[in-house]
Amino acid sequence: MNGTQLDDVITELKSHATPEHFAKLAHFGIDNSKALGIKIPLLRQLAKKIGINHDLALELWTTEIHEARILASMIENPKAITEKQFDSWVNDFDSWDLCDQCCSLLVKTPFVLQKIDFYSFADEEFKKRTAFVLMCALVIYDKKVKDDFFYPFLAIIEREAWDERNFVRKAVNWALRQIGKRNETLRLKAIETAEHILNQESKSARWIANDALRELKSDKVIAYVNSKQK
Repeated sequence: MNGTQLDDVITELKSHATPEHFAKLAHFGIDNSKALGIKIPLLRQLAKKIGINHDLALELWTTEIHEARILASMIENPKAITEKQFDSWVNDFDSWDLCDQCCSLLVKTPFVLQKIDFYSFADEEFKKRTAFVLMCALVIYDKKVKDDFFYPFLAIIEREAWDERNFVRKAVNWALRQIGKRNETLRLKAIETAEHILNQESKSARWIANDALRELKSDKVIAYVNSKQK
């Protein structure tokens, strides 16, 4: 399906839209003002059929259609992404699911580390979320880095645990738990970070810390981490 024209893809996207899924978007905290209502598995199937296509990805993004942008992230070539495009796409994030889907792509670019640091200071909710979702993506994507690679992330997590905004604090919490589940050394480091966060005054910090400690100290996570080291 390489070489497919934009109009053909949009037509196919619309054919997969359902009122039922469209109604669910708002329930999950997703802005549906520019959405069609298409399930992610169907977008993945379409992406597989299209294949990697940088030019089409750029065209899909300009439509501003929610699912078209998610599809763009699925067919984009990370090697073709410039720093300008990276920032442009992040600036357009208007929902947690678009942010999270795109981070699976953006984590594969050479700009990822500098962007984590940069976006961790962002004022906009989804731009700031990007920093912490990229941390989560790196835990999964980069299997070869040493433990101390993640230590600066834990410092950023501790520093930003004050943020009360829902999609930021959830991402901060997610990053802390994800790092802690990589191995036993990082589990203990993440627990130590959570205990430091617990001493902060904000409601958000207490929630982030308590939720992370509950999971990272659970028998289930301990068994999971130990199984990875065998």
